[in-house]
Amino acid sequence: MLRVVLQGTTIGVVLLLLAIQTVPYGRHHANPPVRMEPAWDSRETRELARRACFDCHSNETIWPWYANLAPVSWLLQRDVDAGRTTLNFSEWNRRQREARESAKTVRQGEMPPWFYKVLRPYARLTREDRQALIRGLDATFGRRER
Repeated sequence: MLRVVLQGTTIGVVLLLLAIQTVPYGRHHANPPVRMEPAWDSRETRELARRACFDCHSNETIWPWYANLAPVSWLLQRDVDAGRTTLNFSEWNRRQREARESAKTVRQGEMPPWFYKVLRPYARLTREDRQALIRGLDATFGRRER
């Protein structure tokens, strides 16, 4: 009896996962053109920001293979949409309200999020890299409250 229930549950889960693949949201990954970047204080700051921030906060997102599988695709698309809306390093021609807060969020450990660092090993910054990024963001965008 238990075996029948487990088989039925497994089949149901597989069918559900297959069915949700038909939902189009999150699978048509667009990287709009880079319009304008900030005047970075150094090449190092830009490189550190590219590693740790650009996948959500620029139009240069690297979409991993699992970004095509629902429901993960939905979560990634939502995060990229929110990140680009909050702060977009590729659209410096429009006002970026959160730019001056960027160093603070890195300093406080809010960015990059823990799950992003798990999925994207290249986004893991050493302590020295993190401090260099914070200094570079402060220098590029101006210092805000600590």
